[in-house]
Amino acid sequence: MTDQTPETPSIARPIDDEKTDRFAIEAARLMSSLHCTDVVVLDLRGLSQVTDIFVIGSGTSNRQMKSVADDIKDLGEEMGINVFRRHTDAQVTWVVLDFVNVVIHLFEPAVRAYYDLEMLWGDAEKIDWQATNGKTGSGNE
Repeated sequence: MTDQTPETPSIARPIDDEKTDRFAIEAARLMSSLHCTDVVVLDLRGLSQVTDIFVIGSGTSNRQMKSVADDIKDLGEEMGINVFRRHTDAQVTWVVLDFVNVVIHLFEPAVRAYYDLEMLWGDAEKIDWQATNGKTGSGNE
């Protein structure tokens, strides 16, 4: 993956668990409302030394994935959580937004299936979230 959108990293400060959970759930809701599919929130606390939560979703096109990434970055800023790094591969088949405690992965569906982060982190507990359209989401929409 190449870093196509360099961000000015701010000093990473620990975020409390409640704020971390709230941001991850709001990001999942936003992704769902912007037509991402199969949105999953994985709790990696106790399993990863790198981050607490992954939010994973599939996009419909490279343009849509870029737009969703921009909107998630804006959501983080509104919640007082700045993106530490943003990485995008050359074809925009995988976009990663690293908020330190929460890492957002936006995939093109075939690339998501290839890397299969849900299986790689199969021991992680799924966090239930309520989509903005009223349906409950936990990766099984």
